[in-house]
Amino acid sequence: MLWRDGALVPGTQAPLDHTDRGLTLGDGLFDTALALGGRVAFEDAHIARLVAAADTLEIPAEPERIRAAMRALAGQGSEKGGGEADRLAIRTTLTRGSGPRGLKPPDDPHPTLFATAAPSARGAAFAPLRLWPTGIARNDTSPAARLKTLGYLDAVLAAREAAASGFDESLFCNTRGRVACAGTGNLFALFGDRLVTPPLADGVLAGIVRAEVLGLAGACGLRAEEGSLSLPEFLGAEAVFVTNSLRLLAPVTAIGGTAFASTEHPTVARLAAALRGVAARACGVAEERV
Repeated sequence: MLWRDGALVPGTQAPLDHTDRGLTLGDGLFDTALALGGRVAFEDAHIARLVAAADTLEIPAEPERIRAAMRALAGQGSEKGGGEADRLAIRTTLTRGSGPRGLKPPDDPHPTLFATAAPSARGAAFAPLRLWPTGIARNDTSPAARLKTLGYLDAVLAAREAAASGFDESLFCNTRGRVACAGTGNLFALFGDRLVTPPLADGVLAGIVRAEVLGLAGACGLRAEEGSLSLPEFLGAEAVFVTNSLRLLAPVTAIGGTAFASTEHPTVARLAAALRGVAARACGVAEERV
């Protein structure tokens, strides 16, 4: 299902301006959110992050128009009558719009906003992952590393590399050899009662679920902190997990040849249960539907 110009369109095809800078230059942003029972989980946070990123790139963004797109698509799930059909992944895309040849942005941009919805399997949430440490470096010197931009080629190539090596996801270190993120999510490591996640300065996206987990840590008996870690330091953790809006909290069972008992770790289970409850309340559904 596609939302474009204020209307829902069956399928995902619509006319496209082939001079749109999102297509030709990757000049734009996107957001991925989970919708359950017709409501978007952490809706305000998703909209605020997208608008803030657009402001950084000086792309005009209208929060209420973004909200209308997300809600129109989320409502399609609520009409399916429950089960897997009402669990949707909503991707909202904002580009700078069309422009003349060249890199310089137009002085008066006319942004393109559209959104799509697709079923999101319940089995993907909280499912374990095996990570492959890619040799591709996360460019922590680039402002784009901390934004959800359309330029995802490094992640695409790393995903192909991970799959070829028999792993589910990639793990990125930055240009200084510090652990940054997974290909599609934020990373956390447990060291006793310390919960450590790489800081944004290390080339990390300010993940929506990342923020939720940091907020839940205290109630779960943890001291949450942002800290730079080398890969060997990260591999010394008791447990590791990845967070994103669709997986929510995915225990990591291996990073390369290093195994982790993250799925059996009681603190990981406690955090996952707390996050499940927060997501359920955000969407007004029973916890077993998250």
